[in-house]
Amino acid sequence: MITCYLRYTIDPHKLAEFEEYARRWPALVEKFGGTHHGYFLPHEGANNIAVALFSFPSLAAYEDYRIKSQSDPDCIAAYAMEQANRSILSYERSFMRPMSGVATLSPK
Repeated sequence: MITCYLRYTIDPHKLAEFEEYARRWPALVEKFGGTHHGYFLPHEGANNIAVALFSFPSLAAYEDYRIKSQSDPDCIAAYAMEQANRSILSYERSFMRPMSGVATLSPK
């Protein structure tokens, strides 16, 4: 499994537009076999950084999603909406893998 970590620099004056864009993607990622873990929006600290996390079974599965999303009408509409809104100033994409053998903390 790989997890894509997207770190966005957003226009803080267009947070509502970014949220509208972000609401579309969880269903789209899942449509192509991924698991979306959510978007994380500014709260304290920097007001122009947002993060998205989603996973695919493999890097090959992620690449397949990227290819298919380029011709999917719903994905094209989401990209077009962002092109018009311009809420995203830049982004960085990294891929991570889970570390095995490490216990996770459970809430108390």
